[in-house]
Parts: sequence; structure tokens; C-alpha cells
Amino acid sequence: MANILCIETATTNCSVALSVNGGVIALNEDNSKSYSHAEWLHVYISAVLKDAQLDKEQLDAIAVSMGPGSYTGLRIGVSAAKGLCFALDIPLIAIATLESLATRVEESSGVIVPMLDARRMEVYSAVFSSEKQQIRDTQAQILNEASYSEYLVNGQVTFIGDGVEKFEPLCNHPNASFRKEDLPSAAQMAPLAECKYKKNDTVDVAYFEPYYLKDFISG
Repeated sequence: MANILCIETATTNCSVALSVNGGVIALNEDNSKSYSHAEWLHVYISAVLKDAQLDKEQLDAIAVSMGPGSYTGLRIGVSAAKGLCFALDIPLIAIATLESLATRVEESSGVIVPMLDARRMEVYSAVFSSEKQQIRDTQAQILNEASYSEYLVNGQVTFIGDGVEKFEPLCNHPNASFRKEDLPSAAQMAPLAECKYKKNDTVDVAYFEPYYLKDFISG
């Protein structure tokens, strides 16, 4: 039975969960519209450990959302995760942010498009089957009226994430449904992290870097 601390900071949602055997037993997050990661992340880590009645030394691994997403948010989350792994001498598990977000959708058919806000009319997106198998790679994509038409013509497409707010006004296809209020959460990381832990699918703590997908642009 693995005790895994899950950290999600790829968007405005600063989210921490404690997973035991793949199930969430404690969760603390702030999904407001402002970035609170630097201020609250370590507070939330302490809070979930207290809620779960566990000490840091009882953790078996740290799981972190690897991106793509906010450059600053990812840096804060990965830095905290790596620091804990070094201090506790435990493995680091990297979870793809868009895969985690896709698991929030429960549909028996069609496809799922998790999309996160990038810059201007651009989003980070991928495409998953209803069984949560990735069927198109992760891309930084500039949106237009024809985006995802090859999937919409074949059936239901659920768009999820804060990037949906950009795409919904461009898309009036009857097969499209939109969940623009849903953000990645550490709660969805738990089963993915447990699966990777069992397979010893970890990353090198010293050399791991977030998956930024694009170079940082200030301003």
C-alpha cells in the first residue's frame, strides 16, 4: 500500500492530495482565478498530511503534474516535489497534466479534448478516447473554426479545461460539449500515480524538468 503525495500546480488551481493505494484520503486546493502557488503550496502540503494523520517520513513517493501549463506554476510545483524527494529519499512520479484532466470526463463513447490556456488564441491540448487512451499527441495549437473538425464529424467530443473558454465561441457543432470550469486537480492524479508507482515508472529527481512545450515568454 503506497502513500503518495500528489501536487498539481499547472494552472491557477493550487492542489495537493494524499493518495493511499490509489484513493484520495485528503485534498486541499484553491481553484480561484489567481495564482496562489508560492503562498499556499507548502501550507496545503502540511494540511493534507495533518488531515491524513501521516508524517512526511511515511510517504512512499511524490507525484507532480509535469505540464504543459503555466511556466511559473509548473516550476513551483516541481521544485517543491523535488525538494521533498531529495529530503526524504523517495522517488518522483511525473503525471501528464492533460491526461489527468481527461480522466475527469466520464463518457462511454466519443473523444475527450483537454485544453489549457496558453497565449492569445493558443491552447495546449491533446485528444483521448472515452477509455482514456491518448489518440493525438500533445500540441500547442492556435484555435480556429475548423479546429477538431475531424473528431466532431464522427461523434461526441467533450472539451474540458480553461482553454475551452477560447474555443466555445468558435465552435457551434452539435457534437461538441464544453466544460470550461474544470481544472486539473491533484485528486485525479492519485490512480495514475499509483499505477506508475506499481510499475516503478519514476523519473530522475536530479534531472527532471517540467514539460513546458513552449519557451517562456514574459509579459
